[in-house]
Amino acid sequence: MAMFESLSERIQGVFKRLRGKGALTENDVNEAMREVRVALLEADVNFRVVKDLVARIKERAVGTEVLQSLTPGQQVIKIVNEELVTLMGGLESKITIASKPPTLVMLVGLQGAGKTTHAAKLAHFYKKQGKHPLMVACDIYRPAAVHQLRVLGEQIGVPVFAQEQTKPAVIAAGALREAERNGLDMVIIDTAGRLHINEELMAELGEIKATVGPHEIIIVVDAMIGQDSVNVAEQFHQKLGLTGVILSKLDGDTRGGAALSVKAVTGCPIKFAGVGEKIDALEIFYPERMASRILGMGDVLTLIEKAEQAVDAEKARQLEEKMRNQELDLEDFLDQIGALRKMGSMSSILEMIPGVGKQLKDVTIDENQFNQAEAIIRSMTPAERRTPSIIKDSRKKRIAAGSGTSVQDVGRLLKQYDQSKKMMKQMSDLPGFKTDRVKTKAKKAKKAKKGKKGKG
Repeated sequence: MAMFESLSERIQGVFKRLRGKGALTENDVNEAMREVRVALLEADVNFRVVKDLVARIKERAVGTEVLQSLTPGQQVIKIVNEELVTLMGGLESKITIASKPPTLVMLVGLQGAGKTTHAAKLAHFYKKQGKHPLMVACDIYRPAAVHQLRVLGEQIGVPVFAQEQTKPAVIAAGALREAERNGLDMVIIDTAGRLHINEELMAELGEIKATVGPHEIIIVVDAMIGQDSVNVAEQFHQKLGLTGVILSKLDGDTRGGAALSVKAVTGCPIKFAGVGEKIDALEIFYPERMASRILGMGDVLTLIEKAEQAVDAEKARQLEEKMRNQELDLEDFLDQIGALRKMGSMSSILEMIPGVGKQLKDVTIDENQFNQAEAIIRSMTPAERRTPSIIKDSRKKRIAAGSGTSVQDVGRLLKQYDQSKKMMKQMSDLPGFKTDRVKTKAKKAKKAKKGKKGKG
């Protein structure tokens, strides 16, 4: 399910009608803004935020610049896009890295928001950026919270500092000394939560803040609970002075109210978005990219970044060379399946391509087909992967048995492989895409011809 799906559909419907008009009247703009207001309220956006946003859009839209424009519908979309970007904070907000390490990041929030998981996600994110983080287990109340953090730490190769039977503020202070001793440049503190905000919780968090003086105090809130998450963030901000927000489960939030309200209500920028359960499912929150996705314009920049992270540069060069020389084999297929997996689900990838996500909204993409293809290829011998043409009936039976699939499934994969080879051959025949091999053969033939003439 696409994030902000219902809001996106409603707003895109409004703009589709505007695009069909040669010129817009004030009544057209008023009617459109009424529909935008309803769409935003249904998406659980704070009513004060909706009122101010619609007023700003209307003020800019009902003007000579728009009404006399040749493409008034597009102008209104441009204005809405700009106002949505401003509403969500304008530019992306990064974690402030301390001039003198370590950088201290304190994660707060209610129980169940995902603080422990996001402590690990954040540590993993910054480890990939070249940092050396230390995670700190300051949730001494929730059963197995310390154990969970240790397991996650082992998973991502990040050390965890924990002490039993002592106060969270003392644990945080000990972790800071540990980081300084071992040259670790980032400390991520996982704190305790409660089912509801109370004085005891705030006093404990205030004590940790006073003891170690974190550079960042970031609240983790569940995007799925909409306005309640914004209210929680506002209360934490009043007590602790937050520096940012991580919205968890944003991939499951089809309404988007929290993302569109939290900056305007609390003044705290959204720094990261949790977009899945996997440890690497954490993205920097870019307001302009999120606005583009809401308005159905896709998110090409995030797609490119995901591809760059998933694909090894040297392997990409080798793959390009193989494509040019029509030498792709099933080992390359396997590599590509792995790269796609790193980028996320196919539906989330398609959602980022302008125009494609909407067109394929009702198309069900069976992610299991990738699992099946991977199982079939892994059941082949190295020789079979490199030269699929040797796979005849007896080999197909063995591969099917080894992969838990049918002979027909194996045959289908080999057919797809053959079709891709034919497509590459057609591409290589296009002007400007002559293969290196063809060029090399042509050069050799020319050289041989010259040699014969010289002998004659």
